[in-house]
Amino acid sequence: MELMEPTEPIEPIEINWTEAIFSVLREWRVRQVAYVPDAGHSELIRRCDGAAGMRLVPLTTEEEGIALLAGAWLGGQRGVLLMQSSGVGNCINMLSLARVCRFPLLTLVTMRGQWGEFNPWQVPMGQLTPKVLEAADNLVFSVDDPGRMGQTMAAAARMVFEGPAQAAVLIGQSVIGAKSFGK
Repeated sequence: MELMEPTEPIEPIEINWTEAIFSVLREWRVRQVAYVPDAGHSELIRRCDGAAGMRLVPLTTEEEGIALLAGAWLGGQRGVLLMQSSGVGNCINMLSLARVCRFPLLTLVTMRGQWGEFNPWQVPMGQLTPKVLEAADNLVFSVDDPGRMGQTMAAAARMVFEGPAQAAVLIGQSVIGAKSFGK
């Protein structure tokens, strides 16, 4: 059997997964966006920064975001926490606050230590992130296909804000791209 080469190059379909996340945040009336600066979230942070009615709160450490979102909830507002997988390890004690107080906690985690990772220091926490979140009673939804981002975000937001539950959407390195320094 002879394989035929395509006559036209096949272009990958670009899916704006950041816009899909932003649309869900707007739909669920998320007002507080707590974040630790991260290249994987940079486009979403810019998008939220330009949105009327959304307040961006930069954090010095990830666990501050859990306390901030507890306060937002007590004040009648919905929020989201943006962080990298390495930051999940910083939140272990504070995750008990959401669990014990049963307030809604939606977390978006850009993953490291996966597909194409160059930095060995990122691998351990990247591999442990789902287990740590599950052990703290978070529902965990992994997204490795950008085309599934919108529906995954919508499902997680519904479970969090109507539940209330604690849920994390893990955005795989195959979605955000593997970082590379020096090449």
